Amino acid sequence: MIENRLNSLKKKFNLLKIDGYVVPKNDEFFSEYSQKDRLKTISNFSGSAGYAVILKNKNFLFVDGRYTIQANLESGKYFKIEKLEKILNCKLFKGLTLGIDPKIFTQGQMKKFFLKYNKIKIIDTNLIDNIFSKYKINSKPFFSLDHKITGESYKKKITKISKILKKHKSDYLFVTAPENVAWLLNIRGYDNPNSPIPNCRLMLTKNKKIFLISEKFKVIKLIREKKIRKNEILETENFERLVDKLKSGKITIDNKTCSIYFTKVLQKKFKILNKEDPIYLLKSIKNKTEIKNMINAHILDGVALTKFLFWIKKINKKKITEVEAVKKLEKFRKISKNFLYPSFDTIAGSGKNGAIVHYRAKKENCRNINNKDIFLCDSGGQYKYGTTDVTRTICFSDQSQNIKNIFTKVLKGHIAVATTNINKDNIGKKIDKRARKFLKESNLDYAHGTGHGVGFFLNVHEGPQSINKINKVKIKTGMILSNEPGYYKKNHFGIRIENLVYVDKKNGKLFFKNLTMAPIEKDLINYDMLTVLEKNYLFKYHLDVYSKISKYLKQNEKRWLASLI
Repeated sequence: MIENRLNSLKKKFNLLKIDGYVVPKNDEFFSEYSQKDRLKTISNFSGSAGYAVILKNKNFLFVDGRYTIQANLESGKYFKIEKLEKILNCKLFKGLTLGIDPKIFTQGQMKKFFLKYNKIKIIDTNLIDNIFSKYKINSKPFFSLDHKITGESYKKKITKISKILKKHKSDYLFVTAPENVAWLLNIRGYDNPNSPIPNCRLMLTKNKKIFLISEKFKVIKLIREKKIRKNEILETENFERLVDKLKSGKITIDNKTCSIYFTKVLQKKFKILNKEDPIYLLKSIKNKTEIKNMINAHILDGVALTKFLFWIKKINKKKITEVEAVKKLEKFRKISKNFLYPSFDTIAGSGKNGAIVHYRAKKENCRNINNKDIFLCDSGGQYKYGTTDVTRTICFSDQSQNIKNIFTKVLKGHIAVATTNINKDNIGKKIDKRARKFLKESNLDYAHGTGHGVGFFLNVHEGPQSINKINKVKIKTGMILSNEPGYYKKNHFGIRIENLVYVDKKNGKLFFKNLTMAPIEKDLINYDMLTVLEKNYLFKYHLDVYSKISKYLKQNEKRWLASLI
């Protein structure tokens, strides 16, 4: 199937006078999760980030360290798998003319990746869509969130942005990231899997006038509820007409999500100010209502995960598959009427599959969960008032001293992050070092970041804050991040411990507080390697978990949880 699609694509090259075609993971809205997964269509690669470069006689797939094993398994037959950093000013191919769709690439991407050694040719129609157009498009309308959930009206948010525009001497803001539109207007949608993101864009003037750029049938409900007026809506095809009507001036765009197509339209009328969309930072700092709702969502999620962990630990003598485990966990989450759907496709890897960082179990080739192996499960949920993400690594039998030692080093890194003095280490780059310290003592490391920002009933991954080797964004009160150090031994096992935390403040001091309420596997810990402070942290954490969720558990589940304190 992939071979046929590649051949169909390459047949168009001579006619279009191109030497190759570039396919990104993102769609027109630059969403992490999309119904239009063109990269998977042409390569079979299902990871969340990557680029395919299809040439006449060779195909390249560029992925980051999280996905190298997965990419080889899924796409290695037809593509040469390369590390993502090799695409920077790519020297693997030179002097070529590469075709791109201007609606799914930014000028920044082009400059960064291809323009130094190759030429780019704009192709107005998407060539992958010409080959395969069976993408599911959701027809459900957008919906609004009550201020009891959001904690702030959209009018107040627009006022904040207006003040920022005036400060930056910008007349307009073009919001191209749908999740930012969702946050600003307090709306959500059904356009993407795993995330309640409404596919739309927004033009905002410094005088607080808005134009929502969307398919009209998607906003029917918002108009009916008087959340937005008819004259504030326009279809994408009428965008150029809107630009013509507006007064000239300065417009702020974010070149991470503003496509080449939209940039060129805007350049004809406005002076472009390339700045990060100010909504990103505002959105990352959750208000008291959002934090309260996230705490409640994580209690519900903690109950489900604890029930699952108890079940799988007790059922382990029966043969169950990774897929069956995924379904069972979702079944536990569905007990809550506030659960909507997973926040990403669950990663359930037994033994060697745990070493594939973003592994997806499939019915046709998944493994039985072997009693002798350790089992890594990374999952999350979208609830009516919150987003969750949690990873647990568990065992069903006694493990080698080596595995216990590595697990304990990962745990020590996890605790080091959780207990960070944020007044001192207030950027992700510094905190990341704390997470890796104990593994590095044994010359061990992991290829992913230690933590990412998390949205409020939005994307499970959001910026600008994160915990990794390069991030310099200042950690502020109200931010939510994941804390997920790990270790992966190819073809053997994977270990990761992940909680979500939020930044709280007391007496002028910033500190992390756990949102995730689920037990950590104690049978994999070498307690001789833990300090008194680390043991106390673990005790207090499990005590906190028990106090928050035990009343929702059955007696046998409650007894098991109590035994872990």
